[in-house]
Amino acid sequence: MNKSELDCLRKAGKIASRCREWARENIRPGVEIRTILETIEEMIREAGAHPGFPAQSSRNDVAAHYCSSPEDKTTYEEGDCVKVDLGVHVDGYITDTATTVDLSSDGRWGELIASSSNALAAAIASIEDGVPVGELGAAIERTITAAGYEPVRNLTGHGLARWKVHTPPQIPNYGERGGGRLKTGMLFAIEPFASTGRGYIREQGKSEVFMMVRPPKKAKGLNRDILREIDSWRGLPIARRYFNAFDRTELEDVISKLTKQGSMLRFPPLVEDSGIMVAQTEHSIYLGPDGVEILTA
Repeated sequence: MNKSELDCLRKAGKIASRCREWARENIRPGVEIRTILETIEEMIREAGAHPGFPAQSSRNDVAAHYCSSPEDKTTYEEGDCVKVDLGVHVDGYITDTATTVDLSSDGRWGELIASSSNALAAAIASIEDGVPVGELGAAIERTITAAGYEPVRNLTGHGLARWKVHTPPQIPNYGERGGGRLKTGMLFAIEPFASTGRGYIREQGKSEVFMMVRPPKKAKGLNRDILREIDSWRGLPIARRYFNAFDRTELEDVISKLTKQGSMLRFPPLVEDSGIMVAQTEHSIYLGPDGVEILTA
């Protein structure tokens, strides 16, 4: 990776870190989720960057992918276990970070959140050239289970690449064989999810996050301005709220037809069993010739 690329990543990482900490301080009972997410994205743009994917804030048993619709009036509530997950890109070079906020008055989710945060630290301490990704997963699993919780086993960390949020290698949240090894020069995100339940999630609810994966098979009849706006994201994930300037009926027509063609993917919320709480902590890492660099610290 050359200096110019690293400069972009470091800038993206600093912006992501600043936005994450702003969210941590401003997520409070009674605040609208959409206000937090839209403000994060505004802060990213004002800093001279762009969202790497739509900012998301999932609560309680929703582990990931809750993204406010343009009309969302949902507010945070006392007692919530709140995740905030955001990405920043500078010229396509992406960093990804997340944290969890305890909105209980008695700090009841503090140990759960600490297990995720400590698992991330344990995984980072395991990083070196040639280490199997399963060793990072084992460090995550040991830390979370020692605290009395379960890692979410069907969510993983992931590689990062220019204009791509998810690439190999997958970094598991539990010890497993296979999966490859880390190598000097790799860029990746580690994101331990800790659960008070079984540690498995499923898709549930309406999608607000979408991603183009291939050109439309049939573009005839689709709104050209909407298609151009989607193309401008160069395959990065997008949100319905990015398109408020367009007619909603025409937008829904484009989304529906693109997904039916297989040109666009939907990403519904990812949910644990009802009543279960999930915490998440995430950093983006560059394994350089001089060692580990936490870009989103």
